[in-house]
Amino acid sequence: MTAPLLDTNILVYSFTDDPRSAVAQVLLSEPFILSVQALNEFANVARRKLGMNWVEIRLAIGDLSVLAAAIVPIDKECNLLALDLAARYNFSVFDALMIASALQAGSEQCFSEDMQHGLIVDGRLAIFNPFLNLER
Repeated sequence: MTAPLLDTNILVYSFTDDPRSAVAQVLLSEPFILSVQALNEFANVARRKLGMNWVEIRLAIGDLSVLAAAIVPIDKECNLLALDLAARYNFSVFDALMIASALQAGSEQCFSEDMQHGLIVDGRLAIFNPFLNLER
């Protein structure tokens, strides 16, 4: 089985003192895959919300890239699959790119706080919210 894909929010929480950080750290300690889309979104959030400078962002993305078992690129086929998924499942284009990456990598799981927990995409990819059991 291919490692699960981690959505951007997992990456962001791992760089904060938010209570969800502990769960994010555990997910980063096990095999996982990333999409280039997640790295792009992380850079955006790290700059705007975490106040990281560009050097810190590059270092963080470098560290995440070393930890990842694989990083799935966004190519024409990924983009077309994402558009199809967005239409069929009513995903945002950005979430659809994440899911398309996971499907292309052969992953059977995606961990995300933002998508529907328990949804099965194309009969082969399950979406799980790893933060459901945390009190907010």
